[in-house]
Amino acid sequence: MQSSSDRVGFIGLGIMGLPMALNLIKNGHSLVIYNRTRSKAASLQALGAKVVESPREVAKECGITISVLTDAVDVEQVLTEKDGYLSGCKEGEIFVDMGTNSPRGAKRLESILAAKGVGFLDAPVTGGQRGAQDGTLTIMVGGKETDFERARALFEHMGKKVVYAGPTGSGQLLKLCNQVVVALDMLACTEAFMIARKAGVSDTKLFEVLSNGAANSFTVQNLLPKIMKNDLEPGFKVAHLKKDLSYAADLAKEVGVPVLGTSTVLQLYTALTEMGYGEKGTQALKKVYDALSTRDKTTG
Repeated sequence: MQSSSDRVGFIGLGIMGLPMALNLIKNGHSLVIYNRTRSKAASLQALGAKVVESPREVAKECGITISVLTDAVDVEQVLTEKDGYLSGCKEGEIFVDMGTNSPRGAKRLESILAAKGVGFLDAPVTGGQRGAQDGTLTIMVGGKETDFERARALFEHMGKKVVYAGPTGSGQLLKLCNQVVVALDMLACTEAFMIARKAGVSDTKLFEVLSNGAANSFTVQNLLPKIMKNDLEPGFKVAHLKKDLSYAADLAKEVGVPVLGTSTVLQLYTALTEMGYGEKGTQALKKVYDALSTRDKTTG
């Protein structure tokens, strides 16, 4: 019979969480899973995962629990609600938040868990849905190094690059910097596409040049083809990037750094959300340009 230290808790089976949990199972880990929509856990249950009815049950059975949830408020709810994680956890366990929020949010979660003697790691990821599926995510981890070492094998079975970033909040800080680059790269790709399309340059030629020169990037390789096909299905949602950019802008204000690019793209993703595209992929930024561009290049 397995002890609780052998089993891994997993909470949250969205676009990223489901394939991440699947990779843990494929690498031999025994999972205890809680997800609000139980049906999403069916494929993992068929592979041997135990599905339970509350975060409390996860905490009672596991030494390390991973959550992949949208925001810090969602994590805090899972911890503190009736039958939440805190009602079943034991001293010496570790809780790992692999969603994206803020350094300040991470420190708040750490303090809530510390009152129960539970360690905390903030471990956001980058690499999108494809990276989650392929197990090639980059994972940046903040928290106590001893806790990191206990959880390292789990991270290595979900990602190809694992970076111990430093004290609690350091993982989130690096992720927000990453999101600034991701968003501005999407802005650049979208503008280049719109110029090329309006000027009559073929999509094939544009992709050939951008993907083989100095402009090449994850966005060019994986999302520019979706822009060209008007494929708006999410690998990462507009609403989530808008949330991340809001955190990045707040952090920049705290440290006194002007963020001209981040402020601009945050406004664009805010507009995109208000246009009804919040649940679509970040490549839906094209829709803002569609709305603002003249349809006939001969008109002013």
